[in-house]
Amino acid sequence: MKTMKGPGIFLAQFLGDEAPFNSLDTIAKYMADLGYKGIQIPTWDSRLIDLKQASESQTYCDELKGKLTDIGVEITELATHLQGQLVAVHPAYGAMFDGFGPAELAGKPKDQQAWAVDQLMMTAKASKNLGLKASPTFSGALLWPFVYPWPQRPAGLVETGFKELADRWLPILNAYDEAGVDVAYELHPGEDLHDGITFEMFLEKVGNHPRAGINYDPSHFVLQQLDYLQFIDFYHDRIYAYHVKDAEFNPTGKQGVYGGYQGWVERAGRFRSLGDGQVDFSGIFSKLAQYDYDRWAVLEWECALKHPEVGAAEGAPFIDSHIIRVTERAFDDFAGTGADDAFNKRVLGL
Repeated sequence: MKTMKGPGIFLAQFLGDEAPFNSLDTIAKYMADLGYKGIQIPTWDSRLIDLKQASESQTYCDELKGKLTDIGVEITELATHLQGQLVAVHPAYGAMFDGFGPAELAGKPKDQQAWAVDQLMMTAKASKNLGLKASPTFSGALLWPFVYPWPQRPAGLVETGFKELADRWLPILNAYDEAGVDVAYELHPGEDLHDGITFEMFLEKVGNHPRAGINYDPSHFVLQQLDYLQFIDFYHDRIYAYHVKDAEFNPTGKQGVYGGYQGWVERAGRFRSLGDGQVDFSGIFSKLAQYDYDRWAVLEWECALKHPEVGAAEGAPFIDSHIIRVTERAFDDFAGTGADDAFNKRVLGL
């Protein structure tokens, strides 16, 4: 059995224009002082990493790792959620996703897609140079406007959409395979890969590609009312990364999973700081230990109510207390009698 690593923290939600949240050195030290052992880096923020240089220079990566080691943390993964989103964007959402790429590419979907693919290719090489095992991302979405079929979807629309999505991702998956790095799709509403069924549909279209995996995040499953514990039983061999994130779902006579166009505070389903929501983390950590998950447990903090600095401070001890140091022997070994084949036959009366 294996013990997972942690606690780690995803830096995206904590970056800002003021110290200590405006540079890698200071935010890494801030998180190390809170008890985090790893940081997940959003690759779209150049204050944290020069992605091009990291993809081309082993020296740059070695110096980056050395600097973080001196601070007391290491890189858990390089995240590419914004770039992954731009791999596949339905035109209905084009203007809203313009901010995910360079300003000069706004309104140019083909150029945005090409930029995003290049970013992902660089992340594969940078992850290899940094000695990382996986990279969390989004799949993007061509079909999300049609997720609830009214009017009914044209025959073959879903199949066409998934074939196109697979065609766009297959060269990327091959590049990650060449680099020895897994792609961990965060199954997330708004993405074509948002639950187990859609992940299976995609996996079939990419020929069960060994690098196509999952960034497990139970919060999105709570909001979808999906059994997030049984999900681990189904897909544990494809879970390549883990976002530790809490959520709650409190439906009323007025709203349910769709939220009534309300803001986060007023929705029936909303994200919470660790321990403030409904996620059974004891169950999750137990199942992941059962299936030998030995990668990172990374806090992704998003909460409609609590201040982020409080959430970060509470997150490290919360994760640390849930990580199970797995046993190296059975609890009843003290009562073992020792045996061989002859003894076993005698016990059976043979």
